Amino acid sequence: MKFMIMRKADANTEAEVMPTQAQLAAMGHYNEQMVKDGVFVDGMGLKPSHYGARINFHDGVPVVTDGPFTETNELLAGFTLFEAESKAEAIERVKQWPTCDGDGNVSLELRQLFTMEDFVEGEGLEVHRNLDTRLQRQPASICAHLNFNGECAEAMNFYADTLGGEIQMMMTFGNSPMAGDIGAEWQDKIIHACITVGKLKLMGCDVPPDRYQKPQGFSVQVSFADTERARAAFTGLADGGAINMPFTETFWSKGFGMVTDRFGISWMVNTDTPEGQ
Repeated sequence: MKFMIMRKADANTEAEVMPTQAQLAAMGHYNEQMVKDGVFVDGMGLKPSHYGARINFHDGVPVVTDGPFTETNELLAGFTLFEAESKAEAIERVKQWPTCDGDGNVSLELRQLFTMEDFVEGEGLEVHRNLDTRLQRQPASICAHLNFNGECAEAMNFYADTLGGEIQMMMTFGNSPMAGDIGAEWQDKIIHACITVGKLKLMGCDVPPDRYQKPQGFSVQVSFADTERARAAFTGLADGGAINMPFTETFWSKGFGMVTDRFGISWMVNTDTPEGQ
């Protein structure tokens, strides 16, 4: 069974009085113990109500009221989701809440979450079951992984510079557990590289000549919010490469182009939203 601990707001949380390092550590250790026990699901603090809003519907019409809200005892300052075998077990877990929070004066509410099994089978429940099945299939992340013929380090640095990214990792064969399985001439080649571009990732590696295959049948697609940024990226990627389709307006975008860069990787550069829309 899943339960939620709702930490009620108080004058300090509504005034955005931040927790001390000791309080942060105590809360972290509380969550850490649940992680060790294999019951922690999620937990987070909530900003004061003046950052939020209430949306009430009257006859189907939404009415928005911005915070702050005065009835502090009805507001939440944070929540913790965890698993327990019973309500009694969950209560015992709540009793272990850090006493330094609120100087020992806090109000907590424990609630049990519904599960799929609590509802009557039918078309409505099937919508939620199908959504849950889809979410279970979704990976934590997805990105392109590119193979290079000994030029991975140069290529990844080039992409990081062109796309405003940052090298997150660049491991050579010589610094990996495979150092003894590769010849001396490949010790400084890259077994794994990763660059981050904001929240996005691009990975790559060098592939020994006897296994390397020239990239074909795919393109890496990148999109930008405006035409000039897209054009700049297209120009950068085309430097030393070959333009397959000039950067120009299309029926779906104010700016789109295709290029094969100097390392043989095909790119599609797109402007996400047509200007004026």
